[in-house]
Amino acid sequence: MTTPEQAVTAPALLTVGQAAERLGTGPRFVRRLIAERRIEYHKLGRYVHISEPVLAEFIKNGRVPPVTSPRRRVA
Repeated sequence: MTTPEQAVTAPALLTVGQAAERLGTGPRFVRRLIAERRIEYHKLGRYVHISEPVLAEFIKNGRVPPVTSPRRRVA
């Protein structure tokens, strides 16, 4: 028997609609990410879910740092 300290909790799973809402896009974009295997997902029967940590990692990996260049002085 496992104690509460030993129990492993699974990360929350988001539906396609919930993932799209978090990304600020439509569900079609999330389904395209899944179809192109650009994001990890869980298939439970006919339902597709994305875990919160996977979605957060996808967002983090899509970050583009700003370009920093020395400012030129206009004379």
